[in-house]
Amino acid sequence: MTDHRTEPRWLDAEEQHAWRNYLRTERLLETALDRDLQKHGVQLSEYEVLSMLSESPERHMRMSTLADLVVQSRSRLTHTAARLERRGWVDRRPAPVDRRGVELYLTADGLTALQEMAKVHVESVRCNLTDHLTREEFLALGRAMHAIGAGIRSAPGGEDRDKGADAC
Repeated sequence: MTDHRTEPRWLDAEEQHAWRNYLRTERLLETALDRDLQKHGVQLSEYEVLSMLSESPERHMRMSTLADLVVQSRSRLTHTAARLERRGWVDRRPAPVDRRGVELYLTADGLTALQEMAKVHVESVRCNLTDHLTREEFLALGRAMHAIGAGIRSAPGGEDRDKGADAC
């Protein structure tokens, strides 16, 4: 938690420039990836849910775990799941262990749709991100983002920041 009695650690000019470049580019990238998928009738957030389910054992996952994985609130994931369920791409079922939780299952139709979307998505990732970097730069970006995520998650209240917990 920041000590509010001391001056903030202001960014210098180069750091401010880097920060602004990051903000603008992150928004541009997410918008481009979402736009490319929307041309095929799916949002980036929906694609990410389907993708995570496809990579999990037996193509299902507890919704609370999935919400944490895709960094969505449980409420937002519930709405996303409802849209995907209406398309026949997922099924929601009570968790078999405790019956209080809900698990999301990727259907055969969902897997087929995902396989088609994946072609669009990977081309969009290449066109909008990796083609602008060397392989080394891209891998360094992945390492940097992993370090940032790990730092946020390990800080006090890290996993709960989206629930109103104090930052840093």
